[in-house]
Amino acid sequence: MNSNITLAFDKCKKENRPALLTYTVAGDSSKKKSFEILKSISKYADICEIGFAHNTPIADGGQIQTSTHRALRNGTKIKDVFQIVKQFKKLKNSKPVILMGYYNIICQYGENNFINSCKKIGVDGLIVVDLPYPENKYFAKKCKKKKISFIQLLAPTTSINRMKKIIKDSHNMVYYISMLSTTGGKLKVSPKKILKNYNKIKKIDKSKNLVIGFGITIKTISSLKKADGLVVGSALCKEISKSLNNGQNPVTKVSNMVKKLRKKIS
Repeated sequence: MNSNITLAFDKCKKENRPALLTYTVAGDSSKKKSFEILKSISKYADICEIGFAHNTPIADGGQIQTSTHRALRNGTKIKDVFQIVKQFKKLKNSKPVILMGYYNIICQYGENNFINSCKKIGVDGLIVVDLPYPENKYFAKKCKKKKISFIQLLAPTTSINRMKKIIKDSHNMVYYISMLSTTGGKLKVSPKKILKNYNKIKKIDKSKNLVIGFGITIKTISSLKKADGLVVGSALCKEISKSLNNGQNPVTKVSNMVKKLRKKIS
C-alpha cells in the first residue's frame, strides 16, 4: 500500500531517524482550537493521530480522558471530527492522518458509512482500540479496499504465533504497546527491555513499519529512537490541560513541545 503513511516512514528512514507520531483529541480544547493545534504541530510531526472522543475510553489514562471529556463537553460529534480532518487535509493533503478511537462509534455510524466518509475526506489510517485481531479482519479488508491503512496493535503479552498472524495480515504500520498500562502511565519498563521486545517483533517482518506507543515523553523519547516510529499523546494532552489552567495559549505550548520532541530524535 503506497500511501502517505508509507511515504512518511520512507522519508524518515532516509533522514536516519524515527517518525514522530502525535496524538491529540478532536474538539480539545474547542473545535477551532483543536484544528489550530493540529495545523501547528504538523510542522514537526510526521504523522498526526487524531482521537475521536468516546465516553468510555477504556485504554486511556487520565490525561487523554481529560482531553476527551473537554471535547465531549464542547459537543464534539463524529461529523465535527470529519470536518476538522477535511479542513486540515485541504491545507496539508500529503500529511498522513490516522483516526483513533473505539468501535462503538463506528458501529453506530455504520461501518461502510464510516469508511466511506474517511475516504472522502482523506483519512490515511485507522486505529480501533477495542476491535482486536481476528475480529477486525473483515473491517480491515474493507479499509484496504478504500486504500485506508488499518493499524493492528501488539502488546508485550502477545504470543509469537499470534504476532506472526497479526503482522502477516497487517497493512503498512503496526503499533506496539510498550507496557501493560493505560495511555500516559509512567514508563514501567526500561527502554532497553522495550527495544529488546521491539527487535524480536521487527525480525518477523522487516518490511512493516513498527511504532512504539504508551509512556513516551520528552524524557524517554531519545532512548527509543531506534524504532521506526514513536507515538506521543498523553504528554500533549497534559500540556493542553496545563496551558488552559495557566491561562496560556494551548496552540503555542503544544507546538513548542512537539518541536522539542522532534529535536530529540533528529
